[in-house]
Amino acid sequence: MPSALAARNVTHRFGDVVALDGVSVDVPPGTATALVGESGSGKTTLLRCFNRLIDPERGEILVGDKDVRAQDPIALRRSMGYVQQHGGLLPHWRVLRNVALVPILQERSDARVAAREALKLVGLPVAQFGARFPHELSGGQRQRVALARSIAATPGVILLDEPFGALDAISRAELQEVLSELRRRVAVTTLLVTHDLAEAGRLADQVVVMKKGKVEQRGPLRDLVHSPATQYVAHLIDRARTGLEALLA
Repeated sequence: MPSALAARNVTHRFGDVVALDGVSVDVPPGTATALVGESGSGKTTLLRCFNRLIDPERGEILVGDKDVRAQDPIALRRSMGYVQQHGGLLPHWRVLRNVALVPILQERSDARVAAREALKLVGLPVAQFGARFPHELSGGQRQRVALARSIAATPGVILLDEPFGALDAISRAELQEVLSELRRRVAVTTLLVTHDLAEAGRLADQVVVMKKGKVEQRGPLRDLVHSPATQYVAHLIDRARTGLEALLA
C-alpha cells in the first residue's frame, strides 16, 4: 500500500539557509506522524511542501501516489485539511460559515450540514456557537473551530502546524484530547508539527525528530526513548522526561 504522504530526498533553501537537506519521510494511510524539533529544524517547511505552500528545490513530494507538482495547488489544498497555529479563521465570517468554507468552495449542496456535523465532532454545538464571530470565542474555542473546518469536507489528510502552541496548558490538554477522539472517529491521515515531544507521543503513531533540516531519528516514541540514535535525540528526551513518564508507564 502506498504511503498517504511521502517526501523523497527533499532539499530546500531560503537564501543561504538550508531548511531541508535530503529529507525523506513516509506517513502510512490512516496514521499520525509528528514532526518534532526546535525552531529552524525544517519541520514547518516540510509540512508546507505537502500542500504546495512551498515548492522544494529538489526531491519528490507525494500525496497518495501522485507528485504534488502535477496537481493544481488550489485543488490540492481543498482536498486536505490544514490548521495553523492561530487558526486562520476569517474574522468577518461567523463560525458556521468559517467551518463550511471548503465545502462551499467545492460547491457542495450539503455544505452547512457538513459544517454542523464537524462542529459537533469537536464539541461546539452549532446552536450555541454557529452564529458567533471568531473574536467572541476563547483561544481554545477558535482552535476547535479551525479543527472543525479542517475536517468538514471529509479530507483524507489533515496537516497541523503547531495547532495548540499558543494555548494555555489547560486548553492545550483539552484540544489534544479532542484531536485524539477525532482521529478515533474519523479515518484521516495526520501530519502534526510540534516542538513538544510529549504532545507528539500522545497524538502520533510515529515521531520524526528533525535538526537543521535533517531527520535525526524516526519511529514510535517508545523506541526513541529506549534507543535514541543521536545525542540530540537523547537530549530532547531528557528535557521532556517528566512529561513522558505517564505516556511510557
